[in-house]
Amino acid sequence: MKTEKWTKKNIPSLEGKTIIVTGGNSGLGYQSVKAFADKGAQVVMTCRNLKKGEKAKHDLLKLNHNANIIVMHLDLMDMASIRKFASDFKQNHKNLHILLNNAGIMMVPYRLTKDGIESQQATNHFGHYVLTALLLENLKNTPGSRVVNVSSMAHRSGDMNFENLLYVEGKDYTPMKAYGRSKLENLLFTYELQRFFETNKIDSIAVAAHPGVSDTNLFSHVGGKFIQKIFKPIFSFFVQPPSMGALPQLRAAVDIQVKGGEYYGPDGRREMKGHPVVVEASKAANDKQNARKLWEISAIITGVKF
Repeated sequence: MKTEKWTKKNIPSLEGKTIIVTGGNSGLGYQSVKAFADKGAQVVMTCRNLKKGEKAKHDLLKLNHNANIIVMHLDLMDMASIRKFASDFKQNHKNLHILLNNAGIMMVPYRLTKDGIESQQATNHFGHYVLTALLLENLKNTPGSRVVNVSSMAHRSGDMNFENLLYVEGKDYTPMKAYGRSKLENLLFTYELQRFFETNKIDSIAVAAHPGVSDTNLFSHVGGKFIQKIFKPIFSFFVQPPSMGALPQLRAAVDIQVKGGEYYGPDGRREMKGHPVVVEASKAANDKQNARKLWEISAIITGVKF
């Protein structure tokens, strides 16, 4: 018997649900906001640039006049911004049904945030670690809540060198190495967060997802414009549109059959394209000792504990 492919049609009604999507103004985040809003959820779209966020909201309202979308500023590279966002959100919301940690940057040159953290790890991991910790009460107040962290196939190239975790002064830094490490951190954090929920008997689950190879603006730093122009026709053969790339994180967020600690990705060849199914993470992603160590170091680096 042929198994039915999971699509947006499988998303249940989300009436009465409150959902946060980080980086919701473009790419996979935009597609996720659209899908959630179309099913009746109140969606908080976070973005670094409020003007771009309002433009995205305007575009979505043209497609769905009834969409309940709130645009809020959040810069995951700035701990003060994360604290302000969490404080503002808590003032107006007691519940949080789904926290979709979607925002990310990819393969950018070495630079530090104002908090002194390497930028890719700050955005992709540490910022989301802090955000999740600061919203823990909202998650605990909401039975059956979920945290979904968006990783990548690139996690397989990541390594956890705790002796030089943040590439101090750019030592041994390459854009790809740092990106791979940050995506590995997404999975280590997901699994340790799930263990935290279980240990503390919190009615919430942590799930991860990856989009395969999707055509988003993350690739703007891959090669120069000349290289991108030459290889775009070839590249397009291997990628899928953001609407398909968003399906794994959508399924992780809303499918009632999802279990804590699962990892969703495309079902196609090498998980590059296709419909969302449970996939396997690398052996390094399942290293409990490294997951615990990252959890503890994240608390020290950010000054925020669960």
